[in-house]
Amino acid sequence: MLPVETKRQRVNMLSAVSSQGKVRFMIYQDTMNQQRLIRFMERLIRDSKQKVFLILDNLNVHHGKLAASWLKNRKDKIEVFFLPPYAPEYNPDEYLNHALKISVHSGHLPYSTEDISHKIPSFMRKLQHHSSLLSRFFLHPTLSYL
Repeated sequence: MLPVETKRQRVNMLSAVSSQGKVRFMIYQDTMNQQRLIRFMERLIRDSKQKVFLILDNLNVHHGKLAASWLKNRKDKIEVFFLPPYAPEYNPDEYLNHALKISVHSGHLPYSTEDISHKIPSFMRKLQHHSSLLSRFFLHPTLSYL
């Protein structure tokens, strides 16, 4: 999840990246909650022909009762694994966040929520068409668990 703050509002993104170079994302405002996480996971399983294996960090929302109940009823479609606490180097999504931040802060700098709200999906859509770039995130030695 990538928070980008502006003076007025905050733009956030949930994302998932696969070692095959696929990326899914959802941009939202306000705060992260279990309903948003569930909505994102629903999109992941709807778009997948196979069972989804999702690796999450230890954000409190990821461990909530509502999300756990939702997952329990969909064991055949999605399974969640949790990273160790305080281990962002094991999270492939962190490498995506880093690349996104570089992109957002390059060229014409964003000065408003509208600027950021345009730059983020633009970058993410480009990545969706360049699976080889996404696959490279998984070449990092700390991601050898995959």
